[in-house]
Amino acid sequence: MTDPAAPLRVVLADDERMVRTALRAILAAEPDLEIVGEAATGAEAVSVVRELKPDVVLMDVRMPEIDGIRATEQILQTMAAPPRIVVVTTFENDSYVYEALRAGASGFLLKRAEAEALVQAVRLVARSDSLLFPAAVRALAAEHARAQTAQAPWVARLTARESEVLRHMAGGLTNAEIAERMQVGPATVKTHVAAVLAKTGARDRTQAVIAAYEAGFMKSG
Repeated sequence: MTDPAAPLRVVLADDERMVRTALRAILAAEPDLEIVGEAATGAEAVSVVRELKPDVVLMDVRMPEIDGIRATEQILQTMAAPPRIVVVTTFENDSYVYEALRAGASGFLLKRAEAEALVQAVRLVARSDSLLFPAAVRALAAEHARAQTAQAPWVARLTARESEVLRHMAGGLTNAEIAERMQVGPATVKTHVAAVLAKTGARDRTQAVIAAYEAGFMKSG
């Protein structure tokens, strides 16, 4: 966002009108959130997001034409400054959800989530200084990660401090919490986080954690 004081701009993508209506009612009631567009198919979601350039997209994982996974890929691959994408799903432990995270989604949210959890999820993902529902992301990664047979080259390039930061990121700690845990300054943590993202080739914390599980850096169980 260019103006921190401006409301977060949100697009809703779901093939069920009732779901979009419910999401709109919850989010539009918040003064710092603005619903700027809706989409009923994956292809429409890509078009709407490209046109409106929102801050956050709530993306249904299963939609007509193209699903939420492909829509997420297309948005992230074709926009210079893509939004944060949160997959909205009925089932938590779903391979579709994991594939959406691998494709670049910044987190996922259950359709049965409480209104307060929905609002906080949008704010948290936009802020991007901690992992959305870290325990759920770790559980998905532990079950679905396709571990590489050989160690990923980036693992050996991590410093000891960067490895520690990555583990804290997977635990869902914010930069401030990591700084306190490691007894360093917030600026130092931000530098380490940036290095971790660069070395893992990850766009954000979620992709870094996914990469850590698939590289065998984070162990299942």
